[in-house]
Amino acid sequence: MSLTDYFIRKPEFEIVPLETDDLPQAAAIHQLRFASPWSDGELHSLLVQDTVFGFVARQSNAYARPLTGGFVLSRVAAGEAEILTIGVDPRFSRQGLGWRLMRAALREARDQAAEAVFLEVDETNVAAIGLYRKLGFVDVGKRRAYYQGAGGTRTAALVMRLDLG
Repeated sequence: MSLTDYFIRKPEFEIVPLETDDLPQAAAIHQLRFASPWSDGELHSLLVQDTVFGFVARQSNAYARPLTGGFVLSRVAAGEAEILTIGVDPRFSRQGLGWRLMRAALREARDQAAEAVFLEVDETNVAAIGLYRKLGFVDVGKRRAYYQGAGGTRTAALVMRLDLG
């Protein structure tokens, strides 16, 4: 262990409700993760709706301004929930933040009497598909040529469902 290791603190994250103050950081993460990113204004227009909720992974051991490690945005209506979007900062990939954010969203959906949760994911996003399957989601449909990549290529969206009952 080097001397600098004593002075560098590995970020630890807590999962807390997403607030409007978190949206600029959430939009920055969305921009890193999606070919057609949502702005903080678009995220805000969703978050202020009565049926929409979200969570953020906020650094809990920061000395100064805490890092945002990721976020999830979801909604519940008529007994069904939908994961609208989720993103984890690439610096913190493969550290369990996506799992923790999804678990928080699923708990909240269940608390709001949702019986099932749906989401759409790009068929090429192997890591996300693996996470969703590990959580118990199953494929229920496919939307062909749904997503457009940066180079103009189009890929399908897998429609996935998790029963909460």
